[in-house]
Amino acid sequence: MPYKEKETVKLFYSIGEVAEIFHVNTSLLRFWEKEFSSLLDLSKDGRGNRQYAEKDIAKLRVLYHLIKEQGFTLEGTKKYLKENRKEAFERDAMYTSLKKIKQELLELKKLNESL
Repeated sequence: MPYKEKETVKLFYSIGEVAEIFHVNTSLLRFWEKEFSSLLDLSKDGRGNRQYAEKDIAKLRVLYHLIKEQGFTLEGTKKYLKENRKEAFERDAMYTSLKKIKQELLELKKLNESL
């Protein structure tokens, strides 16, 4: 099997990078930070810029799913997370794992097709 570099994982992402990941405006991320301040507790660098760690992106993924994909209102999202927080984050972790597995399988398929 050919040598494959390990994927580099960043410790922190800028607000612009996170906005690109979710295909949203940075203003929406700032708004969600205010609305869900108990959930999103972001760190900031020395200049006051937001720094998003993987755990923050996972939280945003849950918010994005509930609000943008499922159509929850902001109040509905807050209520749902208050009642089902653990379940929501377990689902996100499972979804993320399955996505990685799918990517690895697609890479294996591509490799086998090239042989």
